[in-house]
Amino acid sequence: MTTTRGLRDREEPFTMLTAYDAPTAAVVDEAGVDVVLVGDSMGNAALGYDTTLPVTMADVASRTAAVARAVDDALVVADMPFLSFGVDEAESVRNAGELLKEANADAVKIESGPHTVETTRRMTDLGIPVMAHLGLTPQHVNRLGGYTRQGTERDAAEEILALAREHEDAGAFALVLEHVPSNLAATVTDALSIPTIGIGAGPDCDGQVLVVNDVVGLGEWSPPFAERFGDVRGEMRRAIDEYTEAVADGSFPAEEHAHVEEGLDDLY
Repeated sequence: MTTTRGLRDREEPFTMLTAYDAPTAAVVDEAGVDVVLVGDSMGNAALGYDTTLPVTMADVASRTAAVARAVDDALVVADMPFLSFGVDEAESVRNAGELLKEANADAVKIESGPHTVETTRRMTDLGIPVMAHLGLTPQHVNRLGGYTRQGTERDAAEEILALAREHEDAGAFALVLEHVPSNLAATVTDALSIPTIGIGAGPDCDGQVLVVNDVVGLGEWSPPFAERFGDVRGEMRRAIDEYTEAVADGSFPAEEHAHVEEGLDDLY
């Protein structure tokens, strides 16, 4: 079973994938993925929103509980959605604690910045494992003006490195680096003793994470740093087309799909 401490001790790269429901989580876990992230990316990937901003604590809690029920070995990390943290420290801690106590998450992930250092420290002190997240932070899409690569200027890169160190010092057990130059990710990885997890951050991080929809080919679009390893959307469409055709031509349901109960033929 993967633990927060176990990630730090890994020598080979480890894997993290998102999951938002029990059936997907079970497949991800059976495949040996080390960390399952119940990401607020559910807003785009599962709930039909254009951004992650509308995702609520109730959304994350419900789906985290479903994922946790299906997972045996992977570490389950729940994303803290927009405005569930950082506004008031006590509320931030309560929300994070709810995801561990009631939804059975093993840890929480926080989109990080200068304002989350002390929140990370407080949560860690109380026994809530925190995964930090720097670089592209999708909850800040309106401030950033889009989902653009971060850390491309020297000042911005130095800030990411400094914040990475501060969150490590505050007790974060791992750090996601999203959509940053690969040489910056390599520098941050070398500077930290906690593992880094890249998404669009090159090959030098300690682990990699992607949205499961992108990996299996479920969506119509994937970001340029993702790889489609399957065509689930195409297979679903093929199966559904065959189903509708079978119903229309009368071949489904067939005799083997039905049950005849003796003694009911003379009902009137």
